[in-house]
Amino acid sequence: MAIIHISDVQDGRVRDFTQLTDVELRKVREPEEGLFLAEGDKVIRRAFTAGYTPRAALMTERWFESIRDVLDATGCTTYLADSQTLESITGYRVHRGALMSFERKPLRSVDDITTVARRIVILEDLVDHTNVGAIFRNAAALGVEAVLVTPSCADPLYRRSIKVSMGTVFAVPWTRIEPWPDGLKALQESGFTCISMTPDASARSVRELDLDQRIAVVVGTEGDGLSQAAFDACDEQVRIPMTGDVDSLNVSVASAITFFALQDR
Repeated sequence: MAIIHISDVQDGRVRDFTQLTDVELRKVREPEEGLFLAEGDKVIRRAFTAGYTPRAALMTERWFESIRDVLDATGCTTYLADSQTLESITGYRVHRGALMSFERKPLRSVDDITTVARRIVILEDLVDHTNVGAIFRNAAALGVEAVLVTPSCADPLYRRSIKVSMGTVFAVPWTRIEPWPDGLKALQESGFTCISMTPDASARSVRELDLDQRIAVVVGTEGDGLSQAAFDACDEQVRIPMTGDVDSLNVSVASAITFFALQDR
């Protein structure tokens, strides 16, 4: 393991970690350059355990010993900087102390990650990385075995998604489903019942579903909900019964309730 002290914020060797607060830039750069960032001891360990290859690490010296075992195991170059330099490089104060960049893995096929699954969720065009990360965490906790994201959905490996998911994005298999929504046909042909979530009071309650079937839950954007094309491509619409004149829930909250309702009873 090479240990290099950094004092120049323009040092090209730490390019993986620059301008982290520029979301639009990072959303383009990271997939194009084949990398993602993990922040904090627990998330870094989960990424490494999941088999992702480290590129480099950046941290203040006070965090070095707490994560040294991982650094020794990875053998990646570790850059150390004082707090002010670290903040100047990244654009924000790194509260969790350590950052590590990793190589992305090639995306698997939809069939590869759903072939033995009984419960999957499909995220249509979610743009909020917090919601994407929260849904991954819900899926890991509540028995959903795979996540599919549409071509315009936010990147599950964006730093904010990873952080909110607490690293469960590395544990739940995921890939992109294309074309959309025509890709649902292949799932239906392989035995999945595709259900679209809706606040429509005329839809069947999620508690009434036949739990013996393979189910793919399709959830939509935070504001507009599912597209009409997605509704039309699904087998049926399903709702969460609600009271108090509340007609909808945050998509990550709704997903957790739905996943719990779909557990075998």
